Amino acid sequence: MQFPAQVLLDATRRDATRPALTFYDDTPEGHGERIEISRRVLRTWVAKAANALQEGLDVAPGSVVLVQLPSPHWRLAYWALAVWSVGATLTVDTQEGADVLVTTDPDSDLAEDCDEVVAVALAGLARGFGDELRSGVMDEAAELSSYADEFIPWDDVEPDDTALVHGGERVAYADLLGDVGTVPDGARTLITTTDPGLLVRQVLQVLAADGSAVLVRGSAPGPEDARLDSEGVVHRCPEQLRA
Repeated sequence: MQFPAQVLLDATRRDATRPALTFYDDTPEGHGERIEISRRVLRTWVAKAANALQEGLDVAPGSVVLVQLPSPHWRLAYWALAVWSVGATLTVDTQEGADVLVTTDPDSDLAEDCDEVVAVALAGLARGFGDELRSGVMDEAAELSSYADEFIPWDDVEPDDTALVHGGERVAYADLLGDVGTVPDGARTLITTTDPGLLVRQVLQVLAADGSAVLVRGSAPGPEDARLDSEGVVHRCPEQLRA
């Protein structure tokens, strides 16, 4: 099996400049934002976030990180890969107890119950969260850039360790790439699921297939959407996990 960090490393070594993620935000608050990041840039984002988790927030294998970010979104993708790089457990279930919360709402009741909170501004060019944050909350946009561009985990993770808690189910690292369908080799793939647990596994699957993901937040584009042709989309991932 390949751990997620190795999947991203292998994809970067094959073609560092190829887009890893292209993100369209069709929601009213997104104002039609389009962001494209290469595999090299994605790996840098993942490394910085992983270093913030490991060095700044004491996350290690056995720790649980709740990532409460919208799906699909490019920031959800790199935070998931960062958690897995450290070897911790990613949960998208809010009822699961967590050591760290990564969220767009650092003043929520959920955030009040967490010892460590990371506040995430979704806008691509954000340089700070914008609102005054309570003491101890990490401002991702302002602080993440201070962490190193390369990541070395301090501890090993085992294939049977829990990688993901999703819909009450626990998924081991060895099983992350299973049961989510197939992606053709090298395919430019559309992902529109609003299920964050499925989204992070589909992104990992696309990278493992040497592909590239196009994420569209908002209404799923129909076959007549000109962006699908311009982006070279040849495959579409399911919006729900098949039973």
